[in-house]
Amino acid sequence: MARGLTFERAVIREFTGTAGATFVALFAILLTTQLIRLLSQAAGGKLVSEAVVALLGFGAMTHLPILLSLTVFIAVLLTLSRSYRDSEMAVWFSSGLPLTAWVRPVLKFSLPLVVAIAALSLILSPWAQSKSVEYRQRMDTRDDVARVSPGAFKESASGERVFFVEASSGGTGAGQDGSVKNIFISSMQHGRLGVMVSTSGYTESLPNGDRFVVLVNGRRYEGTPGSAEYRVMEFERYAVRIETKEARGIEVTTKNTPTWELQQRGRAGMGELLWRIGMPLAALNLALLAIPLSFVNPRAGRTNNLILALLAYMLYSNLLSVSQAWVAQGRLRFEIGWWLVHVAMFLTLILLFFKRLSVFSWVKLRK
Repeated sequence: MARGLTFERAVIREFTGTAGATFVALFAILLTTQLIRLLSQAAGGKLVSEAVVALLGFGAMTHLPILLSLTVFIAVLLTLSRSYRDSEMAVWFSSGLPLTAWVRPVLKFSLPLVVAIAALSLILSPWAQSKSVEYRQRMDTRDDVARVSPGAFKESASGERVFFVEASSGGTGAGQDGSVKNIFISSMQHGRLGVMVSTSGYTESLPNGDRFVVLVNGRRYEGTPGSAEYRVMEFERYAVRIETKEARGIEVTTKNTPTWELQQRGRAGMGELLWRIGMPLAALNLALLAIPLSFVNPRAGRTNNLILALLAYMLYSNLLSVSQAWVAQGRLRFEIGWWLVHVAMFLTLILLFFKRLSVFSWVKLRK
């Protein structure tokens, strides 16, 4: 009994170490791809640079259920494949222990992660999706002054103005929200280009809620592009109204809808519910499926079983996606779709176990 417990602790420790290394590698790949996508959006003006870090965190939390499921599968697969490669499995079977004896330590290792995947899939991932959409819309509805950052040219929300502020002085005064230095504003009105420059200015709010950028002691250059005629006007105070976008409600989709409200979203909501329920069930099935798939023939190398395991994972994931699509389209009832793929893969798991047990029994008889 003591030997069995010592063995389980050692195996779970190895599972955990492999899972940690696998998760770090997969998480780094996820963050890199997400960061590249967000930076490309920021460079194209579709996203403000200040939102990149927050959206990166929300996106990572959204993909964690898939990432952890793959981590569990790879950790069990690599650990048992190493046991075959180092001939530890030969000693295991020679001692009269069957392949099914690995089920208990694998379950002890995988069940806590399956619970975490269920919590992420059913609760935290939809919340992260909702917060991501809310944060994007909050950034989009910021006024023009909020978009301005010192030392950079920024376009207004409507695209009709370009702002440049050299630095923020931090000074305040009566009726002022904040002072800035060396302001440049370019605007197009009625086909004429206007350029305002000033060494100082501030923002001002009126009682009705309108906001203005007030330029002090500056000049305005006005003319028609392509024409040599232009006007120069000096001013002591020039107010430019700040454009604001009307705040919209959060765009509700099946991805950011809480799990307990998915039934109200019709077929699409039930398809999303199938996917969320399927994540922890798939993780548990994959952890057990890795036991028979980890078989390695020392003479044939370990490539074949890894390819087979990759195909099994891709098949499982694609079948789950197809079931989700069919439920959303009304081609498959939710009451059947949520368990059909998992039961099919569980039967495949039993067949693989039976095949491996038959092979090892036949080898023992020959001996």
